Amino acid sequence: MIKFLDLKKINLTHQEEIEQALLETFRSGWYVLGESVEKYEDQFAKYCGVKHCIGVANGLDALILILRAYKELHMMNEGDEIIVPANTYIATILSITQNNLVPVLVEPDIHTYNLDASKIAEKITSKTKAIMPVHLYGQIANIAAISEIAKKCNLKVIEDSAQAHGAVYQGKKTGSLGEASGFSFYPGKNLGALGDAGAVTTDNDELADVIRALANYGSRKKYINDHRGVNSRLDEIQAAVLSVKLKYLDIENQKRRDAALFYLKNIKNDEIILPTSYANGGDDIMSHVWHLFVVRTRNRDALQKYLTNNEIQSLIHYPIPPHRQNAYKEWNHLTLPITEKIHNEVLSLPLGPTLSTHEMECVVEVINRFKN
Repeated sequence: MIKFLDLKKINLTHQEEIEQALLETFRSGWYVLGESVEKYEDQFAKYCGVKHCIGVANGLDALILILRAYKELHMMNEGDEIIVPANTYIATILSITQNNLVPVLVEPDIHTYNLDASKIAEKITSKTKAIMPVHLYGQIANIAAISEIAKKCNLKVIEDSAQAHGAVYQGKKTGSLGEASGFSFYPGKNLGALGDAGAVTTDNDELADVIRALANYGSRKKYINDHRGVNSRLDEIQAAVLSVKLKYLDIENQKRRDAALFYLKNIKNDEIILPTSYANGGDDIMSHVWHLFVVRTRNRDALQKYLTNNEIQSLIHYPIPPHRQNAYKEWNHLTLPITEKIHNEVLSLPLGPTLSTHEMECVVEVINRFKN
């Protein structure tokens, strides 16, 4: 079986360094908010090109805490609206509703699967406070157009960078393209920990200060609580692992690009719609990091079954859009045809930094023989 993503193999590539980092953390005797977290926060902030990185427990918390901090700073109030792509993973939506803010769903571009900037203006009201673009599947959203709209309408731009570690636009990395950004280091991400982990990046000193306090029980000084905070701290062990793996992120992202380019050049089947990449479609200022290689076909379930029968593992990201989930029953009546089409047709093929040429050739050969 060709695995969708071989996490064990990926991490064993760095086994010696990871084990040494874990041993040093174990021997340090300091296991929460210690030197490993400080070191990683500094490294990741420099990598993203920002002043601040605040390590948190996971990617969802990162987004929740950004919005919560804006409320604490009286820049947002309950009932305010956040524009968000309708086809994102539900975590993006949850971060908004858990702050008693209102998600405003906007359809994606059918070609890139990212937020369609041309549809934003019609959704802006007097209650709109921010746009939250998601760099879905590893490709940067249309940040130039989004930023222009935000500037014109005095809106915040908050990046959901959970799938786009290291993606670059005009020399700037994700995490530095808006006022704040949330990252997930879930094990399957391009930069993955050995468990849950996340971070916020920003250049805003005041925002960073409030987020850091909120994540630590609302406290800047032990037993002194300035906010009604939560416990959402990056673990020392995960920070140690991430410091090791960050050194290899650009190399591993390039391996993902190479694999994606191989697929793009060699998959030739009229039944399959290949992903559109600005990086490989003539716009060299955008750099896709290929968290996922997502194809579309009219009969996705038949394709997945066919691949499974041919010993190729594939996954669906994501089968049910947020507005069709039971969690948001109040949206179940909505009709979002582009979002629904994407969720009904997408299938993610095996892709990762350890995928061999032979495995890629097998995937291509099998895909090219598929008949719907």
